[in-house]
Amino acid sequence: MRNFRELEVWQDARKLVKDSYQLSKQLPDSEKYGLVSQINRCAVSIPANIAEGCAKYSQKDFVRFLQISLGSTFELETHVILCTDLQLVGPKESTLIIEKIQLLQKRISSLIKYNNS
Repeated sequence: MRNFRELEVWQDARKLVKDSYQLSKQLPDSEKYGLVSQINRCAVSIPANIAEGCAKYSQKDFVRFLQISLGSTFELETHVILCTDLQLVGPKESTLIIEKIQLLQKRISSLIKYNNS
């Protein structure tokens, strides 16, 4: 069993949750049950699935939860892009968080590849 607290991807994912919540606070109240909810849920899903995967005994199960976490990063990126498209957040704000998301995507992908070899 792995200690998820020691994984840098989990630590970075926690920071991304904070950034995502700060971004979603800027959205209008009319999005409370729409984009705000979706952004917050998929952001929280990223470190949660990394942690859950660490509790699994097989590499295959660990990788499966990393893949779920990776999927959540792509979902989050899509929601941020949509916020920009709908002019709910500015391009500067979305660019900053998208860069963090994409870096985390690369790191999770690398961890998946490492554990598949």
